[in-house]
Formats: sequence, C-alpha cells, structure tokens
Amino acid sequence: MLISPLDFEKPIAELDDLIAELRRIGSNVGAHADAEARGIDIEAEIAKVEVQKQELMRNMYSHLTPWNEVQMARHPQRPYSLDYIRLLCTDFMELHGDRTNADDPAIVGGMARFEGEPVVVLGHQKGRDLKERQMRNFGSARPAGFRKALRLMKLAEKFKRPLLIFVDTPAAEANLMAEEEGISRTIAVCLREMIMLRTPIIVSIIGEGGSGGALGIAVGDRILMMEHAVYSVIPPEGCAAILWNDRNRAPEAAEALKVTAHNARQFGLVDEVLEEPLGGAHRDPAAAAATLKIAILCHLAALGGLSADDLIDARYNKFRQMGRWEETLPEAE
Repeated sequence: MLISPLDFEKPIAELDDLIAELRRIGSNVGAHADAEARGIDIEAEIAKVEVQKQELMRNMYSHLTPWNEVQMARHPQRPYSLDYIRLLCTDFMELHGDRTNADDPAIVGGMARFEGEPVVVLGHQKGRDLKERQMRNFGSARPAGFRKALRLMKLAEKFKRPLLIFVDTPAAEANLMAEEEGISRTIAVCLREMIMLRTPIIVSIIGEGGSGGALGIAVGDRILMMEHAVYSVIPPEGCAAILWNDRNRAPEAAEALKVTAHNARQFGLVDEVLEEPLGGAHRDPAAAAATLKIAILCHLAALGGLSADDLIDARYNKFRQMGRWEETLPEAE
C-alpha cells in the first residue's frame, strides 16, 4: 500500500522514492547490466538505503512532538473502527438506527464474535474519501449516534455480552441542530448508563479521542490507547481559537493540552498504551490489530471473574479517582 507522508515524514518519503528508483533500475535488464558494469551492486544499495530508512524512522518516531502525534492520529490511512472490527471479529452484523428518529453513520456497531465468543462492538467511523467523510460527518456523532450507541450498550447488557468500543472522533457534532436535539443530554445519559452497565466494557482509543464526543462512549472497565492516538478535552485548533483567537497556534495548544498517549497514561486516564508498528498503525494494520487483540483478550480474562456488582463498583471508583491533585498551601510566615 502506498503511504501518504505527513509533512514531517518527507525525509522518509524521499528514501522510499530512492528505494523505488533503485528497484526500477534493478528490474530493467539494460539498466541493471549498466550498473553492474560500473561496479554498482543494486541489491546492496537497496539494503543500505533500507537500513538508513529504518534508523531514521526509529529516531523520528521516538521524538514526535504532541502536534506530530495529533497528525499521526488523524492520518487518512489509519485503521478505523470498521477496519479493526473486520480484523478482530467474525460474524459481524451491523445494527442501524436509534429507535427514535434517525441512524447516524458516524457511529457504527452491532453483534459479532471475538475469538469465537459473542460480543457487542461499537465505535466512531470516519470516511476514506470526501463523499464518505461527509456522509459520516467526519466521525463527529450527532444525538442520534449516541442514542444508537446506548441501544447497543443495553443489548450487550441484556444478552450478557462483553462490549468492545473503538474511539476515534475529533469531537461530537456542535452545530445548532445538534444542540436543539439535545447533544449534551444524550452524552450525559451515555456517561450515566455506562457507569452502571452490568457487563464488561473494553474501550480502545485508536485515533482521535476528542472531547465529549469521545468520552460519551469511553467509560470502560479497561481503557486501552494506541501509541500514536491522542486524548483531549478539546481539539488543539479549537483550544487555540478560544485562547488566542488563532487556530494556527494549534501545535502550541497540543503541547499545553498534554494530548499524547504517554500523558494519558501518566495521568491515569488510560490503563495501557499499546505499541504500534514502526511508523504508525496505518503502515501495518494487521500487526496493530494483533497487538490490540492480545490486550483485549488479557483484560477480558481479568474481568471475566468479577460479578456484575463488582464490575460496577470498580468502574465507578476508577473514574472517581481521575483528576486528583495535591494543593500546596503557602508556608506561614
């Protein structure tokens, strides 16, 4: 698969182009013979550039800025919820509609089997091309989307199936229509109901975890986060627009917001950060899904021995403990 490079990945793209050119020369009989006549070993040159590329990638991806991580989380070729569902599950049957007034394509979900066991899956879904992005509202759920998500959650509880959730959204829809339809209330209802859901919940933040749009389906017994995903109270552009009236200061806002997986783990917001293939999950979706599968299996096994009451108590306490801080009082003179 041809990978579209981000701006900071251009040095890697240049090496990819060089490797492609060397391979083109190697496959051309005349050009290959000419190179051999001049004492040039094409295969050795390709191997040398490959080593150089791997070293560059290891150095680059271990020193990403928070804004680079935001760009990685938004990469248009990154695996989305339906990709992970396809790679992790079998017998997926998508369910539609909120049983009130609409079906929101920004939220997808249904019944499936995970390692042979019945589960309910749901998540945000972005689009690959402009037409699908518009249809799915760029992954920003409307009130109908959260009502659909809640319906799936209740089905998981009713049939005693674990709930697997994939989070990937810039934020919930925030236009006038969404406000008129009660977007804030529907998110609040999801938060309340998820805390009390009597079935195991595994949440995986696979891309953008933006604002209430993410949190509205992210109350779980275990919260996993991919290495290059982000989790934030607001998208960096929105933060920059509010604080400085300048969306171009988004990289500065990303730094201040502490959006990275490392920050989320440090603050106790997620339970585990999952390593991605070198260069991001979009470079090897199957490997990323395999890592996620192992983690989900491990946490489901740990939760399987708990009663429904114990699950609810532990989940409640987990979220009550988030956001603790210590206030240091000035010394008395």
